[in-house]
Amino acid sequence: MYTPEKEKQLIEKTRQLLNISLKEIKTKNDAEKIVKELRDVIRYHDWRYYVLANPVISDYEYDKLFHLLKDIEQRFPELITPDSPTQRVASGLTKEFPQVKHLAPMLSLDNSYNEEDLRDFDRRVREATGLDVVEYSVEPKFDGAGISLVYENNIFIRGATRGDGVVGEDITPNLKTIKTIPLSADFKSYGIKTIEIRGEVLIRKDLFKKINQERLEEGLPPFANPRNAAAGSLRLQDPKEVAKRGLEAFVYQITYAVDEKGESLLGTKIKKHHQSIKMLYELGFRSPFKEIKVCRGIDEVIQYCEEWQEKRDSYPYEIDGMVVKVNDISLYNRLGVTSHHPRWAIAFKFRARQATTRIIKVVFQVGRTGAVTPVAKLEPVEIGGVTVSSVSLINEDFIKEKDIRVGDLVLVERAGDVIPYVVKVITEARKGDEKPIQFPKNCPSCGSPLVKPPGEAVWRCININCPAQVVERIIYFASKDAMDIRGLGEAIVRRFYELGFLKSIPDIYRLPYEKIKQLEGFGEKSVENLKNAIEESKHRPIHRLITGLGIRYVGKVTAKTLSEHVNCVEELKDWSVEQLENLPDIGYVVARSIYDFFHNEQNIKILQELKSLGVETCKEKEEKIEHIFDGKSFVFTGTLHCCSREIAQEIVERLGGKATSSVSRKTTYLVVGENPGSKLRKAQQLGVEIIDEEHFIQMIKDHIPQELKSKVKL
Repeated sequence: MYTPEKEKQLIEKTRQLLNISLKEIKTKNDAEKIVKELRDVIRYHDWRYYVLANPVISDYEYDKLFHLLKDIEQRFPELITPDSPTQRVASGLTKEFPQVKHLAPMLSLDNSYNEEDLRDFDRRVREATGLDVVEYSVEPKFDGAGISLVYENNIFIRGATRGDGVVGEDITPNLKTIKTIPLSADFKSYGIKTIEIRGEVLIRKDLFKKINQERLEEGLPPFANPRNAAAGSLRLQDPKEVAKRGLEAFVYQITYAVDEKGESLLGTKIKKHHQSIKMLYELGFRSPFKEIKVCRGIDEVIQYCEEWQEKRDSYPYEIDGMVVKVNDISLYNRLGVTSHHPRWAIAFKFRARQATTRIIKVVFQVGRTGAVTPVAKLEPVEIGGVTVSSVSLINEDFIKEKDIRVGDLVLVERAGDVIPYVVKVITEARKGDEKPIQFPKNCPSCGSPLVKPPGEAVWRCININCPAQVVERIIYFASKDAMDIRGLGEAIVRRFYELGFLKSIPDIYRLPYEKIKQLEGFGEKSVENLKNAIEESKHRPIHRLITGLGIRYVGKVTAKTLSEHVNCVEELKDWSVEQLENLPDIGYVVARSIYDFFHNEQNIKILQELKSLGVETCKEKEEKIEHIFDGKSFVFTGTLHCCSREIAQEIVERLGGKATSSVSRKTTYLVVGENPGSKLRKAQQLGVEIIDEEHFIQMIKDHIPQELKSKVKL
């Protein structure tokens, strides 16, 4: 058991060791001292991660310590001991689920962080195999929860967590709720009686982002990252709850496969890794079949890894690197394994997305709805290739729950396009001079008293003329999801506000263009473009105007619902709370917010001003739009050349159809663009009609709503 004082010492020692490089270790005496310290801190961090499920350093920092220990032991092999962390796989077992032994060990992967590491790996493989050039397969390294799946006589019989690599936890009922895990597959057609497959459970990034946005709107803290959300979901005791989480599974390695005689097929019938991935894909599994690349030689491997490092954020799932494997499975036995990792594979890790840093101070920002958000200013730290110097602390409850103080050492994460997030405070590192955060009683912008409505976690400024709120409302009104005024971004809005050009939303349509031309950075052409964009915004569909008004709880979806039931935005002032509640997906809280907005005289005045300035607040005289897609449902996959997927979906909806993100038996058409994903295979299995982009264009070309025509290339 670690005492608080001991933990504090180990965390301090960790930070010291993170600054040591192998070059500084000159003698065996130096190495002995550092090896002992490294083993102590690594064992401590193993305990924090695997037993408490409560780490105090990032994965990258842990890997750095582990690699330093391994490198020292390689230089001084006489210092290796049987109990060194490098000689075993750490355990992640608990007593909550039955334990089950894997058919083949689920080892970790050795990690590399640069080109030099990959070239060293290639050199070792070539020396061990005697090959001049090695063929590798390279695929994304999914950042999720590791699993193994066992099928016997084509039937899924068991699924387990990784555990300690030898024994895992049986979570079969939970895994059966994941629809991308087939309950049966025709392995017998390949001569396979029993097979064990390794995979990863994930949550798609857009779904994770949506979940977090909903939590933030409710004043709740977001989840830290998709990986933790997926792993936590797998450990729920009720499979029905697991089924609600939107989990998906990718499989990426066959670790065991035998025929009816019990003879192994790996390296004989199943000869190449990339072929095994294709086989799994054709049997109905989600696998990296479309992402995997067979590379001849390490130069191609390095180039492919670098390509993926640049495009990782555009991939739908969280990945933290690339996995490089010797493609010829028959070479695996010759290359062998260590107690920690196979020698025929290595992970190329992308730049870290977690790091520890200190909170310097906390400032309070006011949003467009008056919500006051505490923001921590940090000692700048690089996370995922970006320098992070501030992070939202969400609300007062979040600060209290995590006991965040100025001066604290904190673990910060930045996953994909998710905003930086404080995962936890390293309380074990406190020195005693950290200061509690005092939430203000008055608005930091206008000085008005703050209020916290009953049942909410957020303090708000209710002064509608509060300068900070005015600026944020103007920014939101001009944003892409609202009136989409190109050229009027956040920085320009703030500049125009400071110059007195913008004091309210209607001022957008009264901008003094002649004065703007005199400003630095504005020429005749840029001012003309801004003017045209503002004029064009006057004719947006009314659902965009409703969105831009910034009504609390009303986003794009609710705005569209409202627009479908009125001809003019002003009509909403005549609706009762009860009438609003009767609309699809609008509950009492949202209905009350809409009602209050349209019964506020200042809001109605803004709407009237906008109308007098030429902004259309009514639908075009029953816009001659035929609902040619009534009762039809569309799904899009791959890249479209005519327009963005969002525009294509909007066109479908404006023409009376429904655009969804997943294929089902209710889908009418799957529109296939360039490089389609797994939706194509599912549509083929379900018998959904599949059309190409050209067919889709022919269907819509004579019916595209006027305001969308400029966004479509026919």
